[in-house]
Amino acid sequence: MGFMIRKPAGEEGKTLPAILIGIFVAFGGILFGYDTGSINGILAMDYFQNEFGTERNSEGNLALTSSQTSLVVSILSAGTFFGALTASPVGDMLGRRMGLIAACGVFSVGVAFQVASTAIPLMVVGRLLAGFGVGLVSALVPMYQSETSPKWIRGTIVGCYQLAITIGLLLAACANQGTHNRNDTGSYRIPLAIQFLWAIILSIGMFILPETPRFLIKKDNYEGAARSMSRLRSLPPDHPAIIEELNEIKAIHEYEMSLGQATYADCFSPKMLKRLLTGCGLQALQQLTGINFIFYYGTQFFKNTGIENAFLIGLITNLVNVVSTIPGLYLVERLGRRRLLLLGAIGMCVCEFIVAIVGVTVFTDVANKVLIAFVCFYIFFFAVSWGPVAWVVTGEIFPLKVRAKCLSMTTATNWLLNFAIGFATPYMVDDGPGNANMGAKVFFVWGGCCFFCIAFVYLMIYETKGLSLEDVDQMYEKVDKAWQSRGFQPEVNFGAHHQKDEFAGDVKSAEAAHIDRA
Repeated sequence: MGFMIRKPAGEEGKTLPAILIGIFVAFGGILFGYDTGSINGILAMDYFQNEFGTERNSEGNLALTSSQTSLVVSILSAGTFFGALTASPVGDMLGRRMGLIAACGVFSVGVAFQVASTAIPLMVVGRLLAGFGVGLVSALVPMYQSETSPKWIRGTIVGCYQLAITIGLLLAACANQGTHNRNDTGSYRIPLAIQFLWAIILSIGMFILPETPRFLIKKDNYEGAARSMSRLRSLPPDHPAIIEELNEIKAIHEYEMSLGQATYADCFSPKMLKRLLTGCGLQALQQLTGINFIFYYGTQFFKNTGIENAFLIGLITNLVNVVSTIPGLYLVERLGRRRLLLLGAIGMCVCEFIVAIVGVTVFTDVANKVLIAFVCFYIFFFAVSWGPVAWVVTGEIFPLKVRAKCLSMTTATNWLLNFAIGFATPYMVDDGPGNANMGAKVFFVWGGCCFFCIAFVYLMIYETKGLSLEDVDQMYEKVDKAWQSRGFQPEVNFGAHHQKDEFAGDVKSAEAAHIDRA
């Protein structure tokens, strides 16, 4: 979508390399999206139910219980929660780039266990390990994208992570559609084994791509930072635009570090607490919109509602999800983060209440069609707004000193709520002893959460469109109320207060030391 957003006048160098790199790294979203979509369809497969089930259903066939379904689905999110928390030390020690490669390795081991499984215990272990890898990826990908993207198109690039998630969901729906009628282990093993391909592609790409300049500055590797920025902007390492941008990053980082080494306590300091609550709240509410109810249990929900061709409907909803995310990548830079989140929350709220009302009052084929239509409208509003923009905002609002730590906690919040919803939904929706048997009434819950989203955006979300990561930090220092953030103009570049050739001197010193060592 970058070609639809005009490059600002006076922007030095080429931005296509950084855009292509950011879009490729977004490929990590396919790991999560595909896993979510594949388990949605696999749980509805007759062969899988008969192979892994331990109790007879009303038709006399073996089937999974609500507790088993809950465990198989939610255990991935438990793994992702701990993976996201681990992303901070991994990202700060190994780097954003090598951290992603390590995450792909852990994910692949988990996939191997799932493919080999013929019973619940090994499947659960495999999903826990795969989830740990996905959790690492989900924190490191937006971090890498935010630290390498030009500010004028950063929102679109980071939003591509959500687009990759939707593409993963769609690919999984296609794989399930192709194998669900098989009466052998290939029905579930083929969709699961395809995941190896996504991990291989991402890890090979990361061996080729550069480390982020901001991480290299954090490690005092000025020569490496200049080379990295040179690749990202297609300019010589000693070009004035490169020197100026890196000077600003270095100056602000040195100021932050002059206040002491970053600890988790710093994330909860008065200066940072508002941002941390904003990021965690945004990620929690993204899950409480109920979107993963559709992509975890949608196929089963449509079957239980009496809709025929539930697998085909699942494929359609995933296609709507992918197509609707694309305009969101454009609108995040046109409308801005704050306005787009507000419009999305209002649209989702209306659609979900309509689905709930129709689902509990009318029981005809026409009602089912209306239900499917408004589920698709609801997916549209999510995909164009809260899907990509939640990742964009959390990737932008934290300073370099604590970015890895804060992002790991905001992403872990996403996975904690993902786990809670995945675990609780079968008990909320299914019939049977001890279950709430809510059915379509569950959309009243999601609709109520979307109503709360509206207030949260108005009170907490700052407009960060068009600002550098360093400018965002300055905005939080000077603007007290979120609704006053639109139109904020940063003061003169922080790096301008330091010697113009300061970073250039650091690079030359590093190069001279390198020559001496050689």
